[in-house]
Amino acid sequence: MDGNMDYMIRATAADGQILAFAASTRGLAEYARQAHNTSPVATAALGRLLTAGAMMGTMMKGEDDLLTIRIEGDGPIRGLTVTADSRGRVKGYAFEPSVMLPPNAEGKLDVGGALGNGVLSVIKDIGLKEPYVGQTELVSGEIAEDLTYYYATSEQTPSAVALGVLMNRENTVRQAGGFIIQLLPGASEEIIEGLEKKLAGMRPVTALLDAGYTPEQILEETLGGYGLEVSERAPLAFYCNCDKARVEKALVSIGKKELDEMIREGKSIEVNCHFCSRNYEFSVEELKTLYEKAVR
Repeated sequence: MDGNMDYMIRATAADGQILAFAASTRGLAEYARQAHNTSPVATAALGRLLTAGAMMGTMMKGEDDLLTIRIEGDGPIRGLTVTADSRGRVKGYAFEPSVMLPPNAEGKLDVGGALGNGVLSVIKDIGLKEPYVGQTELVSGEIAEDLTYYYATSEQTPSAVALGVLMNRENTVRQAGGFIIQLLPGASEEIIEGLEKKLAGMRPVTALLDAGYTPEQILEETLGGYGLEVSERAPLAFYCNCDKARVEKALVSIGKKELDEMIREGKSIEVNCHFCSRNYEFSVEELKTLYEKAVR
């Protein structure tokens, strides 16, 4: 898999008043496209959310922390789910991966139209009894703006989020990546105003990606004048932790009645993982063994 080239950086600027992340995610976006056979607009939507998830996941401290970003909308794609850990491993899927839409008014893939109106949820499982859940309405469905709004309202962290996915003519992923820039508490007015001006006058992140910019160069372009210091560089990959044992557990949990019906049909069944589309086959004999393990 081509995801090994993907990586992200974490940096600070303006003497620690600014925290920034930038990622290059072509490999994992293309891996997701192949795994789910997504249409171009679904590839763009999922690629953007996977990029955001990969960066946001690494903001969590604990080794076993998990972050899930879920978008549910009234548009034809219906929704997206992405899960990331704190080590740069991310997975995800689109609810309706084959949705086709005409380009939007700017002639771009219409991710906002595909998602429509709805809700963005960020769920952080950081080992407490209850996971943290932050929820906001979608402001545009274009994902980056929605996450910018989420940070401002749910986490009270003024942020700029930019995400981009560019396609080749044959609909494979040509470039994918993005950045998240956050103002830390106590950032001076002058830094805030300067940064707003700088971001407003900047080329879109898709243009930077198209020009072959690395995560380092993307942050140099945005924060170059602010004494940028890169503190960490980490590999990213599309990674799903499903295996046959996990699928067995899920099958056991559906109960004796359902398993009995499957066994009576007398054919092996195939179970598909939502996140990576891997198939697991269970023979009638295996189903009988699972039937014995089922409690109810």
